[in-house]
Amino acid sequence: MLDPTASAVAAEPVIPDARVGLTHFALAVGGFAIGTTEFATMSLVPDFARDLRIDAPTAGHVISAYALGVVVGAPTLAVLGARLPRCTMLILLMTVYAFANALTALSPSYGWMMVFRFLSGLPHGAYFGIAALVAASLVPVRQRTQAVARVLLGLTVATIAGVPLANWLGQTVGWRWSFGIVALLALLTVTLVAIFAPRDRPDAARSPLGELAALKRGQVWLTLGIGAIGFGGLFAVYTYLASTLIEVTHVSPRLVPVALMVFGIGMTGGNLIVPRFADRALMPTAAALLVWSFMALALYPLAAGNFWAMLVDVGAIGIGGALGTVLQSRLMDVSGDAQALAAALNHSAFNVANALGPWLGGIAIAAGLGWTSTGWVGCGLALGGLAFLLVSVALERRAAR
Repeated sequence: MLDPTASAVAAEPVIPDARVGLTHFALAVGGFAIGTTEFATMSLVPDFARDLRIDAPTAGHVISAYALGVVVGAPTLAVLGARLPRCTMLILLMTVYAFANALTALSPSYGWMMVFRFLSGLPHGAYFGIAALVAASLVPVRQRTQAVARVLLGLTVATIAGVPLANWLGQTVGWRWSFGIVALLALLTVTLVAIFAPRDRPDAARSPLGELAALKRGQVWLTLGIGAIGFGGLFAVYTYLASTLIEVTHVSPRLVPVALMVFGIGMTGGNLIVPRFADRALMPTAAALLVWSFMALALYPLAAGNFWAMLVDVGAIGIGGALGTVLQSRLMDVSGDAQALAAALNHSAFNVANALGPWLGGIAIAAGLGWTSTGWVGCGLALGGLAFLLVSVALERRAAR
């Protein structure tokens, strides 16, 4: 029987270790650019709302436009680019990302900004999906999840450094500069990938129809379900964290960035440590992360009364973000030869979680359950993700028998 990961990863590295590290760094710079604009846009809503003469709730639709672009673009571009060399695809995707963010910085009106943010979201999922495949192909299978984690490390570091920088730029010299900086980071990624990423040839075995074959695999859908549901709790809490800190914990707004930074440190730490366990036992690690998230989210309402307790719990919730890396590796196992589409769909699934978690959290708050009710919403979503995982494992074991 053919190894389902054979087309995605090599048994041993095919380029020197130093070149592997530089390639992973180049791919992570793209993740840093994407993470900066994705998370910083939320903090810049008041600034561009005022400049474009719209109210904050209307300005928030810009974030939804970006998420919609990710959901649409990830599978579409992965399928359309199936026959292209992966290095070429990465360069094209980040070129589009740079161009779309530069246009965002020049938005003359709310309508045009909606269009430009949608265009900015299109390359997001396909970039991460293909970058993960390239990163994994350069290391032995036993280090695959760690390689994927290095790419996503750029995104998690963005929550620590990139987002505060973009927010500071927005407040001091104008929100447009924040998107301009992201465009420059995207162009830097294009340059680094062109220099360091190995040149691969078009694979005649890959085709749009072949990529679509991933949609016929039940395990692919179950894995996407784990992310779309199980990851929603993290976004439910993160979206309303600032309001909870101000209204429930009663801290100064100036301390909110500290909590956001601790969240980012938790995500980064989780992305550095957890993949080492995932490379030994993938699905048990995913299950452990969901249980971890359930417990951290359950403690959230209890910790909300004390700022220091909140910092510890927010960091713990951030560690659960490593689930994205683990599921990216899982999709390489279950998608057969349709690697690019499955890898890209992982990021569509997490943007579904990004919409589902805040929506359910908002319903709970509007129902009068309080700001901390987002923690209980997150508990339910973590359990939902765990249910998908248990079904996936049970079906896999039955098929093996």
